[in-house]
Amino acid sequence: MKIGILGTRGIPNHYGGFEQWAEQLSQGLVERGCKVVVYNSHFHPYQKKEFNGVEIIHKWDPKSIGLTSQFIYDFLCIVDARKQKFDAIIQLGYTTSSVWGWLLPKNTKVIYNMDGMEWKREKYKGLLKSFLKYAEKLAIKHSDIVIADSKPIKQYLDNKHKTNAEFIAYPAEAFQNPDETVLEKYGLKKKNYLLLIARFQPDNNFETTIKGVLKSNTKWPLLIVGDSNNSYGKYLKKKYNDSQIVFLGEIYIKVELDNLRHFSSLYFHGHSAGGTNPSLLEAMAAQCAICAHNNEFNKSVLDRNAFYFSTEDDISDLLDNPISMKENKVWVSDNLNKLRKDYNLNDLVDKYYKLVK
Repeated sequence: MKIGILGTRGIPNHYGGFEQWAEQLSQGLVERGCKVVVYNSHFHPYQKKEFNGVEIIHKWDPKSIGLTSQFIYDFLCIVDARKQKFDAIIQLGYTTSSVWGWLLPKNTKVIYNMDGMEWKREKYKGLLKSFLKYAEKLAIKHSDIVIADSKPIKQYLDNKHKTNAEFIAYPAEAFQNPDETVLEKYGLKKKNYLLLIARFQPDNNFETTIKGVLKSNTKWPLLIVGDSNNSYGKYLKKKYNDSQIVFLGEIYIKVELDNLRHFSSLYFHGHSAGGTNPSLLEAMAAQCAICAHNNEFNKSVLDRNAFYFSTEDDISDLLDNPISMKENKVWVSDNLNKLRKDYNLNDLVDKYYKLVK
């Protein structure tokens, strides 16, 4: 069985959650006897044609021209996929790929992982927001199977588009071997800093988090991890030029990320427009005390095992009342149990494997 995975910048992961899942899923399917091809952007740091048994095909992605580049990259990937005689195509995301859905090979099973409700993101306005709603419809139209990565997303898709979406989340495994010496590289002490890891876009609530920290009486620095080399990142770095706000840039060494999470005093998860976000699962796996944006997506994962915020005042009040943070010991244990039960890697790969067969 030959399977193509499209829609990411490529593997191994140097970008984000979809790339992390593409890396895990592709290797898991290879272990189950499948031949798997993952498409990579031409500028991906990993330039070999094979990664742990997964074939890699690089396609041109002119990222310097902005959003248009993603349409071009997705088009080139889909055109190539027509030649590959795939038994199944797993398309991760739809925003710039579904307009080319009519080009997908007709005799191939097409599985769309719909990610979040992209049109809800704050950065999209007017005509672009309307286009994304249209793109969502096209993805449904051109798919044989629709995957929702959270129960609220499944409910939305089933109600809005009359689908019978498959609910399959992302995996995370408990972080087992914390190493405090990793903190020395960053000049940190355990349980003496705050942490936020996300892509730099407004709906991840960067400003609300930063304002809340600065408004509080805490002296803990807020470490922000992510690629800030876009207009929003540059805006934040210029506006919040404060020694308490530390922009660390990109970090893709997983053991470092896991240790930064594990030894943080509090982890902020501001995502507000998506389904089950892999970075949230990683925070749970690293036994973080979590303060998440108050929305149905985050609550469907964390339930009662987190602090929640809607405003900067919610954050400053929490930081100024550290006694309340003692509750998190039970929450950490509950979150680990939930990962073992609902977010097990082998179980989730098996679900995809059953769909592609």
